[in-house]
Amino acid sequence: MQEKVNPYKDSNRSKKEQVEQMFDTISGNYDGLNRVISLGSDVRWRKKVIKMIAAREPESVLDIATGTGDLALQFANSTNASSIVGLDISEGMLSVARKKSEENGLADRIDFIKGDSEALPFEDNSFEAITVSFGIRNFEDLEKGLAEIYRVLVPGGLFVILETSVPERFPFKQGYYAYTKAVLPLIGKIFSRDKVAYRYLSESAATFPHGEALNNILRKIGFIEVKNNPQTFGVATIYSATKQL
Repeated sequence: MQEKVNPYKDSNRSKKEQVEQMFDTISGNYDGLNRVISLGSDVRWRKKVIKMIAAREPESVLDIATGTGDLALQFANSTNASSIVGLDISEGMLSVARKKSEENGLADRIDFIKGDSEALPFEDNSFEAITVSFGIRNFEDLEKGLAEIYRVLVPGGLFVILETSVPERFPFKQGYYAYTKAVLPLIGKIFSRDKVAYRYLSESAATFPHGEALNNILRKIGFIEVKNNPQTFGVATIYSATKQL
């Protein structure tokens, strides 16, 4: 069973509420910190996700946990989808995403909406492609969230996850733990308004199921053609799956 990790250990609020508060707080410097923390690798990983989605030429795309909208904006530039939706629980993050879409002349191509990943406000079979980038480990109930994604994905549609993972091989595994336990929280303390946010992000990444463990959960929900592709020695993984016709 997945170990439960919450942002604020002394809070009585639900994980969902704590995650919303955390991302509202760090939304202003989230993009810059991501570049620093991943040493720029997150840009390269996202490009691979975009290429996978664009190859399917979807008419409709949903980016869950869209954050500041990086993926949704790039879908608008890389696909001819007539419907692109970015959904997030944090209004702070969404406000940054909307500003970026306006500055890039893409406000009419993307709908950024506040919503709960475990109670998606869409009808069954609504999207031909769905993505979650560095957000699925923040789900309060992982299987419930995945079941919702399965519900709104069209039969034959593509689901892609980009998420942190733990390297399996020496010395990358040891280096990963040293970096996430010492360096990452220090960066967060120096640059973030929320002193616990990046401690949570490192702890949740370390305990979240990855590789074949997450593959098996996806299969349990009903997804088929489940694959995982580790990135940069295994510090992140791209997962892909489809919904049965």
